[in-house]
Amino acid sequence: MAIARALTQQAEVILADEPIASLDPESARKVMEILADINRQDGKTVVVTLHQVDYAVRYCPRAVALKGGRIHFDGNGAELNSQFLNDLYGADADTSLMFDGNARPAERPARLVMARA
Repeated sequence: MAIARALTQQAEVILADEPIASLDPESARKVMEILADINRQDGKTVVVTLHQVDYAVRYCPRAVALKGGRIHFDGNGAELNSQFLNDLYGADADTSLMFDGNARPAERPARLVMARA
């Protein structure tokens, strides 16, 4: 609903605070695809906050990770690997659910820009 409201208001920037929290995997994928389409087709800047690192890896060519209130990472989402995640979280990160090169590709490739300079 909030995405539709932002579009009807012709917002240039869409802020999506945990848009896929509590969604099943297929619904989460659909929401991320919609946001990616808005970015790609409408040229809107889309900023999302996510706790699901696997979606950041898959959909975000730019990701920013915070640690202790400071920027700990600012780069391509695909660079969020298990070594980095272990450092970020201070423990062994479970990367078993992260997408990899063998993951089922999306129906169409998505490019989601988290922020534009």
